[in-house]
Amino acid sequence: MTSSKTELTSLNAKLCSAQEAVDQIQNGTTIACGGFVGAGHPESLTVALEQKFLKHRKPLGLTLVYAAGQGDGKTRGLNHLAHPGLLKRVIGGHWGLCPRLGEMALAGEIEAYNFPQGVICHLYRDIAAGRPGSISRVGLGTFIDPQNCGGKLNDQTTEDLVERVTLRGQEWMFYHSFPIHVGMIRATAADPYGNLVMDDEAVIGDVLPIAQAAHNHGGIVIAQVKKLLEKPAAPQRVAVPGRLVTSIVLAEEDEHWQTFAEPFNADFCNPFHARTPAGGQSLEKDSLAVDARRIIAMRACDELQPGAIANLGIGLPEGIAEVASERGILSSVTLTVESGPFGGAPAGGLSFGASRHPEAIIDQPAQFDFYDGGGLDFAALGAAQVDQNGNVNVSRFGTRFAGVGGFVNISQNARRLVFCGTLTTGGLEVEFKDSQLRILNEGRIAKFVKQVQQVSFSGPVAREAKRDILFVTERAVFRMRSEGIELVEVAPGIDIQKDVVDQMEFEPIIRSVGVMKISNE
Repeated sequence: MTSSKTELTSLNAKLCSAQEAVDQIQNGTTIACGGFVGAGHPESLTVALEQKFLKHRKPLGLTLVYAAGQGDGKTRGLNHLAHPGLLKRVIGGHWGLCPRLGEMALAGEIEAYNFPQGVICHLYRDIAAGRPGSISRVGLGTFIDPQNCGGKLNDQTTEDLVERVTLRGQEWMFYHSFPIHVGMIRATAADPYGNLVMDDEAVIGDVLPIAQAAHNHGGIVIAQVKKLLEKPAAPQRVAVPGRLVTSIVLAEEDEHWQTFAEPFNADFCNPFHARTPAGGQSLEKDSLAVDARRIIAMRACDELQPGAIANLGIGLPEGIAEVASERGILSSVTLTVESGPFGGAPAGGLSFGASRHPEAIIDQPAQFDFYDGGGLDFAALGAAQVDQNGNVNVSRFGTRFAGVGGFVNISQNARRLVFCGTLTTGGLEVEFKDSQLRILNEGRIAKFVKQVQQVSFSGPVAREAKRDILFVTERAVFRMRSEGIELVEVAPGIDIQKDVVDQMEFEPIIRSVGVMKISNE
């Protein structure tokens, strides 16, 4: 039996500073970084890597791979790595929280790919297993499809990393594997064996497949933790075996916040108990003023059925949970987040990815297995642009690139899908009074356009699959039909021609138009 002294010696051999850890990273290597917004992101490591580059101009020419977006939209997270020279190539899921990375991609300063979040975390597993790649239907018909641009974001990006293949008479996307040399991950603690546990983390993420992929390619695994355990952890608690971990960094407190919004919130890692209100899912109500956001949430909530397993996207769809709570049906549905929480109440803002009082937190690849296989009964997602073919854009707007994140996996596979967004944007003001909706100030920018700037969701693929899809706005509801987009409801007080059709760049199918229900009942 190994003595405790030997155990501690083994752990001590792996302990090092963040700077010593990143000194192991060589020029031209491929780094996979775990995390979701701020949850699970190894901030100490990305800070140290940035400091080394700014001071010594090395390492150079790195490839960065990440599944979920990691950042605060300003300086934290993967924003630390947004330096020309440090990065040669980026393969990422969501880019919106790292605006400088997006700018570098669109300016051609780096090679850049945007692949679905679920595809990338599944690819980690396939890379670890030595497989040639991941086969999925996720991405067909979108800008990620090689029949379009293969997820490439600029002319500097020339290597094909995805192709179409035919298996059993059906078209699939085949995403190529590549070596991973460095895994940068985060856990709550390391035990004397170097085993990693996630007890205080809001997400598990993809720590294990990243560690396995790097280890199996002869690379290194650097783990950030906030504490060391005196005794070995129970084996069932171990998320990453210590034998896979090369270096362990004990982080400073300000670099190991549970999310980028909160240093620590016990609700994110504790289940419901008797002192938790309303099944652990009570939500604070916003103002009861019936604005555009609330109207959309109320109408979309009508589509949420008791017993459903659901995913609500960030932004406008978050309001659906508030309305469901007010209607008393939130406890009868199971809300999930693509990062892994199952049940509970999803958090928003820079805590997005966490859930208050989740029933379970599974790893991110497993969550996407569930999503891709049709496990979601309901999904409500945002829509920045919708075109006459039913295509939706959430990823690129002019000179700004946000990326798709988990949107493609969710939108392509949920059994019931509602897109939420205002009909116009840019100064839109509405008023709901005396059971009538009035447009006080029309938005300057049409969101229902002839052709979306980038196809994040393929309308033709959805129509071919005969999927039932709604587009809910503050003044009108549209339904996907085989022949196009049909206007099916308008809010009371709205003039169909002036307030709806004239504000669109295409004319929807108009047959029998019902009255849009605006009620919290």
